[in-house]
Formats: sequence, structure tokens, C-alpha cells
Amino acid sequence: MSLARIRSFAFSGIEAVPVEVQVQISAGLPAFLVVGLPDKAVGEARERVRAALTAMGLALPPRRVLINLAPADLLKEGSHFDLPIALAVLAAMDVIPREDLQEFAALGELSLDGALNPVAGVLPAAIGAAAAELGLICPARQGGEAAWAGEVTVLAAPDLLSLVNHFRGTQVLTAPQPAGIAPSLGAPDMAEVRGLEAARRALEIAAAGGHNLLLVGPPGSGKSMLAARLPTLLPDLAPMEALEVSMIHSVAGMLEGGRLVMRPPYREPHHSASQAALTGGGQRAKPGEVSLAHRGVLFLDELPEFPRPALEALRQPLESGRTTVARAAAHVTYPARFQLVAAMNPCRCGHLGDGTRECGRAPRCGEEYQNRISGPLLDRMDLTIEVHPTPPAELSRAPAGEASAVIAARVAQARATQRARYGEKGPATNAEADLAQLTLEPEARELAERAAEKLRLSARGFTRTLRVARSIADLAGAEVVRRNDVAEALTFRHRVPGRKI
Repeated sequence: MSLARIRSFAFSGIEAVPVEVQVQISAGLPAFLVVGLPDKAVGEARERVRAALTAMGLALPPRRVLINLAPADLLKEGSHFDLPIALAVLAAMDVIPREDLQEFAALGELSLDGALNPVAGVLPAAIGAAAAELGLICPARQGGEAAWAGEVTVLAAPDLLSLVNHFRGTQVLTAPQPAGIAPSLGAPDMAEVRGLEAARRALEIAAAGGHNLLLVGPPGSGKSMLAARLPTLLPDLAPMEALEVSMIHSVAGMLEGGRLVMRPPYREPHHSASQAALTGGGQRAKPGEVSLAHRGVLFLDELPEFPRPALEALRQPLESGRTTVARAAAHVTYPARFQLVAAMNPCRCGHLGDGTRECGRAPRCGEEYQNRISGPLLDRMDLTIEVHPTPPAELSRAPAGEASAVIAARVAQARATQRARYGEKGPATNAEADLAQLTLEPEARELAERAAEKLRLSARGFTRTLRVARSIADLAGAEVVRRNDVAEALTFRHRVPGRKI
């Protein structure tokens, strides 16, 4: 009997869970068995491993080959178990030294000719290997991604044969370098936005404090145009934020070229997206749009057109900063601290309030359309602004707006003030701050309390209004929240035409 072992990983959210791949070759009828709760992709690994060995001129011994994936009660999903299974089989066959495999974890998908194909989750696997003081074996195209884990030995091989030669001492695989930083996608500039001063101001406040923003207006008024320019106002991610965002994208198989994501992500799913697409799920509990937008912006255009269950599922991530995909076998949690920006028309036809264009069902048309969005979800929107279309004559003569770089400098200064106030372990932005962390002048507190009573604001609405006021004060360089900061924040609270919360 011959026995060999190597480490690999399963994934629970962005956490890499250690899995030991055990191979036993013993006397008995020829068989190749995989046990340990494998899914179909893992079960099919035996055929890919068999074909890869044949391409190398090797064959499985005519004996009983048993693969055990421990712990046996943890579901194993994905084709990345191909490589550790193949390496453990080769070690059990005495093709490569068994003791060398004890120092590594491995993941990768095998082609029939023995080449290694990229797989999802290399970055969190490399971090998990480093934590366990192990090296990592991965496909060559993902060596740069694994190298971001820091102090970890990475063997990035193009195929299975090169790994065999490396362990037998006839070839040396060089250590890969980190893949670099993902390039910034070209984004339109705020200088192209003419007029719309109130909306521009709301966008700057939202960027400064990481606040949720709802834009309401008729078609063609500039809602989508404004939302598309919000990423240009946001500062780069902090190093730990960039690593966390990159891990999510790695698990989702979206970390292109293994390059680290340093810019806040911007996601804009279509309104036909399902609840699982937004919050995560599917057969393998993949991260949804709320997680892919972690530490960035999630833009929902035509908000009332989204399925009602999908919108209601956003309520919990907006509060907690995480989303949990519940399954009978397990619960998977992903980070989801995103900034929600939504746009909607005031009614189905889009022209509520315009006597020359609105339909004959007004105002009932607008009431029915707006009632597709629940009060609790609207209560989570920090700023709501009506976007009125700019007349063509004014549009053609208006000067260019302030450039994104100028506004971004003010936003960066406000964000730096917040980081200094809350510390590295505190809230990242004002949108996450507790009520006790917001310092107000007595006159400002009195105005906020009277307005909350008169406007019948909920406790959540009251707190979110003060958070917005704190961001307004930060943009102005004020140490405490002043009365006029609260007054401006209140003007952005629940201004949906015809809707009373």
C-alpha cells in the first residue's frame, strides 16, 4: 500500500478552508475513486488526471486508487482540485518525492494534454497558504496573482510535466512577481455636466461620505450621466480594502491578469437581474453584485423596474455591510459594504408634473410606480434629489462644469479628515459612523431634533441625516456639525415627488 498527501483549499465566501487531498494506492481491482463529498466537477477530475498522465507517457497502476478529500463532511466544489489530486497520485506512484509535497498547497485545473488552466480563488488560497506557512502551486498565468500574498513560495507552472521536472531537480521554476495594479477604466468627467448644480452638490456630498443617493427625474434629465461620473470623484482604496476587494473578484473569477484592484469598483446590473444575481447565490453560492461592488458603487438604473424581492434583499446588506447566502448545507457570507446610487423616473411614462406631456392617469400613475419601492428601502437612501432637465438653449450656452479632478481633491481631503477622526480601525466613512461619533453644535442638534419630529423621521432617518451633515461639514473643513450643515442635509431627505413617507 502506498499513501501520499497534499493540501488544497475549498472556499467559504472569501475564506480559504484547508482541505487535505489523500491518495492511497492498494491491492485490489483496478479503480479510481474520489470520496469526501465531491461535486460533479471534482468527480470528473479522475478523467482529466488520467488523460494528463497519459499525455506525459505515464499510466495509472492496475490497482485500486482511492482519493479522499478531508474533512469528508465539507462540500468540495470546483475543478481546482485537479492539480492536487494529480500531484498526490504522482507522489503515491513515487514519480515525485512525497516529502516535498508536504511543504505546498496546490490548486489548478488540468487540460487533457497536462496544461494547467486558471481557476478562481488563487489570491485567497495564497493568503491561506501563507498563514499555514506553506508554499502554493498554481497555474503559470496566475503566479502574479498568488505573489500578492507576500511571504509565500509560489510555483507557477505551465503544465504538469514542468512540476514533475521541478520536483525531480531537472528544471527550476522561477518565482513570479506580483502582477501589478489593474488599470483605471476611462470614465467621463464632471466637466461635461452643464447646469444641474443641486445634483452636482448632492453627488459631491455622497462621494465625500460614502452615502446612498437616489436621483429622481424625467427621461433624459441626466441621472445616468451623473451616476457614471461618481467613480471619478472617489479616492483610491486603502491597501487592506484593495486586498479585500481583489479577493472577492478572485473568488468570482474576475481578477483579470491577477492585477490588484486599487480603484473603487463600479457595478451597474440591468433591472432584469434576479435576487441571486444581486445578493449572491446560484449553484455554487457565487458573490453577487453587492459584493462585487464592495467598497465601491452599485448603480441601479430604473429602480422600480427591479424585481421587488431583489430590492428588499438589499436592505440587510445596506445596514450590515455583508450578505449571507443561506443553503441547507452551509451559510456563506460575503463582504458587501457598498454605496448605493439609484435612478428612477417619477412615474411609468416619466413625465409626472409636466402638464403638456404626462399621461391621463396622473397622479395615480406616479403613485403606483413609486409604491414599487418600499418605505424601508427609501429610508436607507441618505440623499434624494430631483433632477430637472436643462432647457436646450441654456444647455448650449452654459459654461463647462467643475472638473472631476477638482472635486475629487475636496472629496479626498474630506475622506482624510474622516480617517483621522475615526482611526484605522474605526468607520471608513461617515456613512458607517455611529451617532455618538457625530459632534454637533447645540443649535444644530436642536434643529435636527425639531425637524425629525416635524418630518416624522425614523431613528434611522435621523441618524443618516446627521451623517450627511457631518460630510457637509467635512467638505467645509468644520470641526463640528453646524446648524446650516444640518439644514442642507435636511433638504436632501426624501424629496420624491408625490410620495410621503
